[in-house]
Amino acid sequence: MDSEVKFDENGDGIGRYNVFNFQKIAGKYTYIKVGQWAKSLSLNTALIHWPRRHIPTSQCSDPCARNEIKNMQPGDVCCWICVPCDPYAYLEDEFTCKDCGPGRWPNEDLTGCYDLPEEYIRWGDVWAVGPITISCAGIVTTLMVATIFVKHNNTPLIKASGRELCYILLFGVFFSYCMTFFFIAKPSPAICTLRRMGLGTSFAVCYAALLTKTNRIARIFNGVREGAQRPRFISPSSQVFICLSLISVQIIIVSVWLMLEAPGTRRYTVPEKRETVILKCNVKDSSMLMSLTYDVVLVTLCSDDYHVYLRQSERLCGTGLSLCTKGAHYYISATEECNQP
Repeated sequence: MDSEVKFDENGDGIGRYNVFNFQKIAGKYTYIKVGQWAKSLSLNTALIHWPRRHIPTSQCSDPCARNEIKNMQPGDVCCWICVPCDPYAYLEDEFTCKDCGPGRWPNEDLTGCYDLPEEYIRWGDVWAVGPITISCAGIVTTLMVATIFVKHNNTPLIKASGRELCYILLFGVFFSYCMTFFFIAKPSPAICTLRRMGLGTSFAVCYAALLTKTNRIARIFNGVREGAQRPRFISPSSQVFICLSLISVQIIIVSVWLMLEAPGTRRYTVPEKRETVILKCNVKDSSMLMSLTYDVVLVTLCSDDYHVYLRQSERLCGTGLSLCTKGAHYYISATEECNQP
């Protein structure tokens, strides 16, 4: 025998195989030997004819993309299905996607996560320019009115209008316009505190001054109708004290609210837009509306007093008109009697 026979460690013979390629030559298909196997594969690739002149890929599954994981099929260790991860998830390993969590986003290579930048209203945003313009115009107008009041502070007209309460009212209007800037500024513990204190308090200053003024007028008209003595607590100092007392109630309510719910900020993420993080104050919108409850009470009381004032004014105007009509009638009758021969 001119060939060597070998056996492996198990006593089995070493396999020898020829590799053939099925080709079309001279219009006929035939097998052409292109290599052999004897412990190792030896191929003459120049003799192999590939379809479309392209070497096919010999594998069960293609490699997964950067944002995909391998979903292995049961009982198969070589084949898998590529499954894409959610946009907000990173690759913990080649088989597992892991959520970055609210306010975080995967990095470029999907090996970890980073905190998303916080979004809030900027001073140059379109949504901010309009309110800022209106507030600036209101502040300028309020200061102009206050200047006129100060310039004519001792005139009878300013004194009769209740100048002390007018100054408090102007301060409340000025404070209300200034609150626009606190609501546009970047949220922080200090800004959030000013928002919660200023929103209801600025309105309370205005409504307390109006309530005190209308209540005073209503009591004066009511006293005139009943013929009673001069009503009590209608002096300027008394009016200022009553007004400040009404304002202090709002301040106490807000102070208790701040102690029960400490001011601060929070990162808010909309579930439908995980890529957006909004920086907000850590207070519920419903709580902000509840802080205006006392203002609603002041407005209601002020409206009641104003209605009383209107009713009394109508009665006084009706009485005056009746007296004028009777006087004119008597004057005409007396004139006619004097002109008779």
